[in-house]
Amino acid sequence: MTNVNQKQEEQNERIIRLLEQQLAQSNRQIEALTEQVRQLTKALYGSKSEKSKYQAPDGQVSLFEDDPSFSDSEQTEKQSTGTVSYTVIRKKTNKKRNDSFRDGIEVEEIHHYPSNTQCDCCSGEMAEVGSTVVREEAKFIPATMKRVQHIEHAYECKVCKKDVTQKAQIKRGKAPQATIQRSIAGPTILAKLIYDKFIQYLPLYRQVKEWERYGLLTNDKNLSNWVIRAAEDWLLPVYKQMKNVLMEKSVLHVDETYAQIIKRSDGKSGQSNAYNWVCRSVPSQGPIIVLFKSALSRSRAVLEDLISGFKGTVICDGYSAYGHLPNIEFANCWAHVRRYWLKADSKNGQIGVDYCDQLFHIERKIKPLSPEERLEVRQQESKPIVDEFFAWIDSSPFFGKNALAKAAEYTLSRATGLKAFLDNGHLEIDNNPAENAIRPNVIGRKNWLFSVSEAGANANAICLSLAETAKANGIDFYQYLVKLMTELPTLPIHQQPELLHNYMPWSKNIQGTCAK
Repeated sequence: MTNVNQKQEEQNERIIRLLEQQLAQSNRQIEALTEQVRQLTKALYGSKSEKSKYQAPDGQVSLFEDDPSFSDSEQTEKQSTGTVSYTVIRKKTNKKRNDSFRDGIEVEEIHHYPSNTQCDCCSGEMAEVGSTVVREEAKFIPATMKRVQHIEHAYECKVCKKDVTQKAQIKRGKAPQATIQRSIAGPTILAKLIYDKFIQYLPLYRQVKEWERYGLLTNDKNLSNWVIRAAEDWLLPVYKQMKNVLMEKSVLHVDETYAQIIKRSDGKSGQSNAYNWVCRSVPSQGPIIVLFKSALSRSRAVLEDLISGFKGTVICDGYSAYGHLPNIEFANCWAHVRRYWLKADSKNGQIGVDYCDQLFHIERKIKPLSPEERLEVRQQESKPIVDEFFAWIDSSPFFGKNALAKAAEYTLSRATGLKAFLDNGHLEIDNNPAENAIRPNVIGRKNWLFSVSEAGANANAICLSLAETAKANGIDFYQYLVKLMTELPTLPIHQQPELLHNYMPWSKNIQGTCAK
């Protein structure tokens, strides 16, 4: 009987332990689901800004955040009512008028004189004693359309013509080559067309009415063909030369975003995602170059083609295509890390954000320094923070599928790439320059929505590359396009590609004639 009771007790203990384990597992699942509901609720209704609630002015945090005393019920007993006063000091800023004129604008003066300059008292002629500018206003002179006819004149020698023993002497004036053969689109038309699409983000179908108002009757299909022809014939050689220079750098930012191409060569539906990739150089290695590439996929093969011939370090996000390429090292983006810890939205999430913010504060401080000086500061100040950050994650019990565990896993799995900036002063701490470079493509996508053909998508990539590189080098993109499409058709650029060096956005030739 005793043995039976003992066995029954052991069985009961095993059942209790099993139930306790199931209860603990259920509690963990409930916590994970509760965390997911909270994250989804925040994503749906919360702020979309990356500015953390932990980043209050002067390092102050909310007085009531995570303080249980402020969630307790209000006490009704007699309490002290001491007054707390404080002073807010706002930084003074130099106020500027909302509207102003750029330097160099032509001034037109309109003088207003009295209708009668005879003295009402003695009828004598009055003398001017001064003048006052009472107001300034802006005056807009609309663009005008001209129909330019190139006429070649021929001359012959009348004397030699009469002499049958002499060969006839005829000379003919030669008009410059047209930018697009058998087309009325001249350099200025093409320049404005491309400028309005890629700087003003004005889709071609909306430009048709504007051109009609100026006096040019056309349609969006013609405009699209003009952009493709101009890009392929005259902008592509410049694009290729820019890529050659870019591939000689040792550090690149790379990013990608989705796009849409209706007529695809791979047989997929027009609703399938295509992609625009972007490469961007770093300021410490010469003039900024921004290069776009259109592709049907996001595969590693596209990346290999994009940076073919490059040897060095690529700064990128955590996408799996970035990795295991010959002669390439990868540095990861701390801004992406910060976003993961910001999403955690907890005390530990705050700690992770604080570590990232310390690193970004150091980077802002050393931005004007040389790469060698930046490297020295990073070794002295940033490295201890990074080591402490990873040690803190390793020693913390982050597990499960909640936002905090995802932030820890994302950070630890990219430790090598995140630490790369500590050993190279040319590297940036984040990939924000590439994300900023690709933003015009995103804005444009919301306006022109899609590309009908792959040729159109490639032309878009070429035009965007020149537009963003011109902006990065302080060049007026419209004037730059006019110069390219006026002069390149008259030059043997295919036989002598070295001539293109004079047409890079950072060249003296372009800086001297097209600077803003």
